[in-house]
Amino acid sequence: MYQFVKRAFCVIACGGALIVLLPVFLIAIIGILISDWGPVFYCANRIGKDNKSFRMYKFRSMTIAKDADEKSFKADTNRIFKWGAIMRATKIDELPQLLNCVLGDMAIVGPRPAAQDQVVIMREGKYGIAARVRPGLTGPAALYDYLYGDTVEDPAEYMEKVLPTRRELEAFYVHHVNVGFDLKMIVWTFLCILGRVAGKPQNWILEKLKGYVE
Repeated sequence: MYQFVKRAFCVIACGGALIVLLPVFLIAIIGILISDWGPVFYCANRIGKDNKSFRMYKFRSMTIAKDADEKSFKADTNRIFKWGAIMRATKIDELPQLLNCVLGDMAIVGPRPAAQDQVVIMREGKYGIAARVRPGLTGPAALYDYLYGDTVEDPAEYMEKVLPTRRELEAFYVHHVNVGFDLKMIVWTFLCILGRVAGKPQNWILEKLKGYVE
């Protein structure tokens, strides 16, 4: 029953947000074109519910590189232009995924969708449970990555210190999904974004997230 209600809320909320946030979309588009002329959107194949592939949309925050790939869990920070860094910090680059939510590819809260060349790592063994629900714009694993993963620059260190907890948090979410937990994740997401903008990281949320899987 909750999944039906969650889906209905997702369509209404995300559809409304797409309309209300049109000015933000316009500002983002202008900023991208001024920073690095080229495609405004970044489209990538992602693995979602039931391990089905879908096209995920983001605002482009990096310069175009023909030989770029997604084998690393860490973005090539040398390619992120200044406006792109602002969009990533405020999560404006993720706003096009509201369309993915309306289309049914994603939900507001859930595990993050996995890149095709990372799905073996993210969905192996017991972590395959993440494929039982729609991937989300935000969720415990996404917040952990935002609060802690973004501070780890070395890919090897990220694989050792961040990825294991990310996978545990995705599995934890599937086992504990309910309306209260989803609302908490939404509130925490706004607090984390505001905290970063204000230069006051919400470390108490990070500790709460760690506590879920320790």
